[in-house]
Amino acid sequence: MIVPRDAQSAAAVADHYDELDPIYRRLWGEHVHHGLWTTGREDPVAAVEALVDAVGDRARLVPGQACVDIGCGYGATARRLAATRGARVIGFTLSAEQARHAASRPVEGVDIRLGDWLANGLPDASADAAWAIESSEHMADKPGFFAEAHRVLAPGGRLVVCAWLAEAGAGRWKVRHLLEPICREGRLPSMGTREEYEGMARAAGFDVVAFEDVSRRVARTWTICTGRLLRAILVDPEVRRRGLAARNRVFALSLPRLMLAYRTGAMRYGILTLERPADR
Repeated sequence: MIVPRDAQSAAAVADHYDELDPIYRRLWGEHVHHGLWTTGREDPVAAVEALVDAVGDRARLVPGQACVDIGCGYGATARRLAATRGARVIGFTLSAEQARHAASRPVEGVDIRLGDWLANGLPDASADAAWAIESSEHMADKPGFFAEAHRVLAPGGRLVVCAWLAEAGAGRWKVRHLLEPICREGRLPSMGTREEYEGMARAAGFDVVAFEDVSRRVARTWTICTGRLLRAILVDPEVRRRGLAARNRVFALSLPRLMLAYRTGAMRYGILTLERPADR
């Protein structure tokens, strides 16, 4: 497990997204996650929606299911899966700004809540499916993340996790110059490997259904985001003013690190499909 030298708390994660909210929405839009390219000709909007659709497929969503979006951001994933799959979704975000923006776009069947997944208050076995798109990285208690998902899911329910993952056995240079700074600058309390994630999932009681390494299909995200940021700094005074004054402006340094981390294999992007076994 890669752990940054400065501890990152849930409060630090919330502060990061609250302070950078206007910049995130200008540069990323309402989907604050990677895009998934198949042909390479998709535009960024189609790519981020393709990742959401891939999650829906792996969760085996059907109309009327009760679902949980763990780390829901602005609620865009929940709204899309409610519209395209008929899901009923409760989403959790640590960011007050994200929750406020989601509330300004109400959709029937979608309930976005401001709160910590590790203290979600949902009843046992109350959900048919759950997903976490690039949110488990922000949780210090990763075994607790899996344990809560297992508790909340009904037997037979699926959890789909899209995660930034560290290369197993990454060398000292990769850890020192890429992975540890990415964790520190991005407010990640830790970054695990595929093997660590699967181990924690099994320890929580999940069966591992599938794992897909889609690093090559998502890596373009950071080239696009870096280009957008550089253009915004040049032409958008509001981005320039907010960005230079932000306490969390250090995250900009992670953009070239992320591109290099994917190129060198230091960081991977995995889609992990898990299932709570039926009661035996």
